Amino acid sequence: GDTGIITPAQADQVWEALKTRRKDNPRMDIVHVAYYFGAFIIMSAMGWFMNDAWNRFGGGILAAIAILYAAVFLIAGRRLWYSLGLRVPGGLLFTLAVWMTPLAIFGVEKMLGWWPMEDPGSYRDYYHWIKGGWFGMEIGTILAGLIALRYIRFPFLTFPVAFALWFMSMDIAPLMMGGASHVTGDARKFVSMGFGVLMLVGAYAVDRRTREDFAFWGYLFGMLAFWGGLSLLESDSEWNRFLYGLINLSFMLLAVLFQRNVFMVFGAIGVFSYIGHLAARVFADSLLFPLVLCLLGGLIMATGIYYRKHASTIESAMMRVIPLRIQRLLPPQRS
Repeated sequence: GDTGIITPAQADQVWEALKTRRKDNPRMDIVHVAYYFGAFIIMSAMGWFMNDAWNRFGGGILAAIAILYAAVFLIAGRRLWYSLGLRVPGGLLFTLAVWMTPLAIFGVEKMLGWWPMEDPGSYRDYYHWIKGGWFGMEIGTILAGLIALRYIRFPFLTFPVAFALWFMSMDIAPLMMGGASHVTGDARKFVSMGFGVLMLVGAYAVDRRTREDFAFWGYLFGMLAFWGGLSLLESDSEWNRFLYGLINLSFMLLAVLFQRNVFMVFGAIGVFSYIGHLAARVFADSLLFPLVLCLLGGLIMATGIYYRKHASTIESAMMRVIPLRIQRLLPPQRS
């Protein structure tokens, strides 16, 4: 420009970079709300809200219906994605095609009478009951999603993959231990926690290697699996409960480091749950405990206000303290 700060050629490069960034990260306007809301309605229709009338069809017919729906979604998605350049609705249609995978596998298994364990019942029970018989449907959905991601770089395609992994974290326990009758409550929770850790590690690995947000759903469902199992564990030990509070506090700190709100939400719920336990059990008869909590809450709010004013300075100082080799392990938005 006239100021001589940057050349016209550099200005053009900056403008092109900004346009590309806007294209890769579309804002959530009414059009995108319509795209995603419509997709979720279709997902609900072909999943959560399927009634028992569908179970009257034979397995072969169910599989054929699912394959037909998937083919329609694939053809329409391919046209929108490649021919018209409409990436968001095209990607959502590819996601809906993957969403048909469990119904197709259910139909084939019902037709052949083959299940990983017992017959799990009607298809709608897939979204309600934990059973080892769903395992094949979950594996198939994960594979279909990964194949789709190989060719279509659309972050929301990770939703059915992460969703199936979350369901698998619950259904795999009876499969591993020889049936639901052999699975204790704590065993199921520990399996869920272990699976959740694996999902979080996988999401972190993806987060480090991608510029677009392909890790969100992995973090979300990984936290559901891990945090859910952890929070349901029964213990009368105050030390274990204190450790639970520390783990959730660590999630809140991790949210700042990774810039992931999902850790903040689950961590805050866990910390609040622990404080509620202290109020109800440990300090139930203390007149000072509510006062201490009020002071603590006010201090936290004041800290938040201070942090908001000096966020860049604080974060820069924090990053200087963290060794360079640790910084290199952070996701791209923080490294």
